Amino acid sequence: MKKTIIITGIVVASAFLALFVFNKIINRRDTVNLFAEVSEGRFEIAVTSTGELVAENSVDIIAPGLTMRRDIRASNVKIQDLLNEGTEVEKGDWVATLDRTEFNNTLKDEQERVANLHIDLEMALLDTALTLSNFRDQINNQIHTVEEAKITLRNSKYEPPTTIRQAEINYDKAQRVLEQLRRSYTLAEAQSEVKIRNIKTRINRFERRVKDYEEVLEGFVITAPSSGMIIYKKDRLGNKRKVGGNINPMDRVVATLPDLSSMLSKVYVSEIDISKVKSGLPVNITVDAFPDKSYIGSVFTVANIGEKLPNSDSKVFEVMIKIDGSDYSLRPSMTTNNKIVINVLENVTYIPNECIHTGVDSIPVVYTKNRLKQVVVPGVSNDKEIVIEEGLEPGTVLYREIPEGVDKFRLAGEELIEIIKDRERILSEGDRLETKELSNAGLL
Repeated sequence: MKKTIIITGIVVASAFLALFVFNKIINRRDTVNLFAEVSEGRFEIAVTSTGELVAENSVDIIAPGLTMRRDIRASNVKIQDLLNEGTEVEKGDWVATLDRTEFNNTLKDEQERVANLHIDLEMALLDTALTLSNFRDQINNQIHTVEEAKITLRNSKYEPPTTIRQAEINYDKAQRVLEQLRRSYTLAEAQSEVKIRNIKTRINRFERRVKDYEEVLEGFVITAPSSGMIIYKKDRLGNKRKVGGNINPMDRVVATLPDLSSMLSKVYVSEIDISKVKSGLPVNITVDAFPDKSYIGSVFTVANIGEKLPNSDSKVFEVMIKIDGSDYSLRPSMTTNNKIVINVLENVTYIPNECIHTGVDSIPVVYTKNRLKQVVVPGVSNDKEIVIEEGLEPGTVLYREIPEGVDKFRLAGEELIEIIKDRERILSEGDRLETKELSNAGLL
């Protein structure tokens, strides 16, 4: 019995001890979350954005150009098979195969058309030979008829005038028939030549089409133009081309071979922050795939025109960041975190953004742990912290949120209110002057 009581006491004591330690931890966490300390030192004004890696230079693997072919209708071509992304290839290695079905069917139709035209040509040649042969026979027979009429006319000179006249008529008639046959022969010959020439022209045209289709189909087996690693091409919506996808005649890139020695981080900056971003600004970069590594770079290019990303209403601007040096472990499409350093201030006083508050009078204040409602003069800020130009000393402990019983806090720093109002008047006057200048320039 005693043993049971002792064990029960130990268990209860352990439970109370664990509860006490847990409460201490919770209270410490609450204290950390409730208060913040005024800091002093280096302050960075930066724009942060996620992005993805792209190669600065790459070789495009391109499908055959249909629009450049004679008489071939431009259309989308489906990808039938495609090498796995990330595969290392050598020059000439197979990369992709395009679907031949539609073009094979068209090629067969064209080949059949050419064969039918050759038959038409043979028939036209036979018809021409037969027609012209008949005309020649008729002309030869008519030549004999003319000669006979001529002989009859010559022998009738001693006959009565009516007989002579009839012989002359027969001779003239025979000559006219001969001339008509000769003209008909010439016309038939010309018509046959035109018909045959047209058939040959059509044959040449369709034979060229057959040759073009054969050359295009040879290109449906796509090989690597150089050595490298296969990276799938993305369309304008960011979707990768894959098996079953279509190749647009105006964008025939199937995949790319990136140069991994020089990488860029492509990010999109909001229109609110883009005015701060300039070429050459330093950038701190981390890559999700390598959390223990960090890289430095600089802003390479800044787009002049904004765009809307899918599923977003706000406009963003594309910014390219060049990573210094080479790291062949970096791969295209890896996710990056980029901090573009706009400005760096040394030896300044700053606090978390949530510590500063403004009331209906728009005067910025902070609440200190020693129960002061301190007026402060704020300066520049970043996404987490704000510089305090006057009103606070480093090490001062502040409330992060407005505490209870603020009406009992003593107001301090009243002399700074006039400085704040003077600054607001200067800014307001500057805005009015800028608006007036824009209005005079006809921009408003």
